[in-house]
Amino acid sequence: MNYKTLYNGVKIPEIGYGTYKTPAGDICENGVRTAIETGYRLIDTAAFYGNEKSVKDGIIDSNICRNDIFITTKLWNDDHGYDNTLRAFEKSLENLGGDYIDLYLIHWPVPLKHRDDWQNDIKDTWRAFERLYDEKAVRAVGVSNFLPHHLDYLLANANVMPMVNQIEIHVGYPETETVNYCKDKGIAVEAWAPIAKAKAFDIPEIKHVAETTGKTPAQVLIRWCIDKGVIPLPKSVTPERIVENFNVSDFTLSEEEMRILDGVTDIGRLGSHPDDCRF
Repeated sequence: MNYKTLYNGVKIPEIGYGTYKTPAGDICENGVRTAIETGYRLIDTAAFYGNEKSVKDGIIDSNICRNDIFITTKLWNDDHGYDNTLRAFEKSLENLGGDYIDLYLIHWPVPLKHRDDWQNDIKDTWRAFERLYDEKAVRAVGVSNFLPHHLDYLLANANVMPMVNQIEIHVGYPETETVNYCKDKGIAVEAWAPIAKAKAFDIPEIKHVAETTGKTPAQVLIRWCIDKGVIPLPKSVTPERIVENFNVSDFTLSEEEMRILDGVTDIGRLGSHPDDCRF
């Protein structure tokens, strides 16, 4: 496993295992255990996913020391605000076990219930994140689905800068402006939906690069993220796919292959726009 170093010195794996829409119980536990046995050391979950306890059980089943696993979870939209955040964190910590979480993220910047006052909402919520960081309950703090204008406001009102921004990124939707903004600020970028929910597998340019590299389309899409300096979080509950998605360290994409992939335009955003989410 290769690692990136966050600006506070914490090391984060360059690829992670995502658990969005993975049902709690055996399916999630088996997926997490298989991922760790395969070599993943970053497991990404969220309070909203409803599977934090199953993530914990999968880690326990893997027989790998908790300190060797990098766990990310996220604060859901209904729990914003200083006191609510602290309570929600304690619940997530109880679900995940142990006495700390490696990375805690604000899941969305503009929840529907705070649409008219999202700036003050974010400021109060981030104060709680800073407290958790100062108390070493979390090793790193960050955000998810934040665009530059959200980050501008947060940075202007923060004592601790976010270390990570997790956003939708994939071939056909590179989010170049946000990625460049984060890199300029020293914020690491993670990619959710890095394989574009498999919608990209039949696109001719992606199939061509897969053929020239001798890899699968999914592996090409994941490698594209890594070669962009972004941490991909592919998800699957199929053991063969979990292994396939992880095995991307034995090749890199050439400048020409990157140019071909950068030219793909027929996918676009797959998730909600952060300013218009209906939840």
